[in-house]
Amino acid sequence: MDIARAAAEEAAAPGVVGEHVDMVVEGDRVVTHLFECKEFGYRGWRWAATVARASRARYVTLDEVVLLPGPDALLAPEWVPWSERLRPGDLGPGDLLPTESDDLRLEPGFTGEDTPPPNSPVSEDMAELVEAEDVEVTEGPVAALPVAPTRGSIASVAEELGMRRARVLSRYGLHVAADRWEDSFGAKTPMAQAAPATCVSCGFLAPIGGSLGQAFGICANEFAPADGRVVSLSYGCGGHSEAAVMPKAPRPAPPVIDETVVDVLPLRPEADAGSVGAVASGGGDDDLGHS
Repeated sequence: MDIARAAAEEAAAPGVVGEHVDMVVEGDRVVTHLFECKEFGYRGWRWAATVARASRARYVTLDEVVLLPGPDALLAPEWVPWSERLRPGDLGPGDLLPTESDDLRLEPGFTGEDTPPPNSPVSEDMAELVEAEDVEVTEGPVAALPVAPTRGSIASVAEELGMRRARVLSRYGLHVAADRWEDSFGAKTPMAQAAPATCVSCGFLAPIGGSLGQAFGICANEFAPADGRVVSLSYGCGGHSEAAVMPKAPRPAPPVIDETVVDVLPLRPEADAGSVGAVASGGGDDDLGHS
């Protein structure tokens, strides 16, 4: 133990090695002594010094000294790759977020063979014939001609048709986006539950194209909580364009027992009725005479 403590104190800073807390037998004539670590920021860690004695040897030798976490040690959180650690809103100015080639949210924007058939109007052979005719009718040397764009490829045709995006949203990407927008500005949100009407009848709703336009739009009300955001057609808020009349507060149901009215109930109905009759019949003349 003394050899292990001396080795731990030599490896650590002065005054960091604490009391001896445990001893672990690693094997035949191999023992690890554990000492408390008093360094700030390493709560629950322990200095581990492993000593051994070779067969037929008289002296114990030192194997290694390391700082190991204990059962209740303060540890850093498990490392998570950046692709799983990234959250919406983390992307800042100048940051780049590359997408994988097999991203399920994207699919090719156009498909087909890059080389069309030879008899196609956009084939390479036909393009050479057209370029040759252009050179014959153009004045000046051929070297001065601008470089003709590549013809006969699916990419060039897609660019002419306005579809020059290499990848577009896949059906999975559309569904993921729709679910995310529905959770933020959908019918199940507290704002939509308390709204007088839905966005489908609101004049501030700007429609969008594509398949998503069947269920979503863009809010254009500057006073609405979803201004400039994609909202579900079933979403709603208090800024609805047709909410001109404030809805009346619901009236509570009448109470089963009305506690605001006092009901006089005699404790002994028969006795009280008899006493009243006796007084009315027996004291008439005397009362009149005295009065």
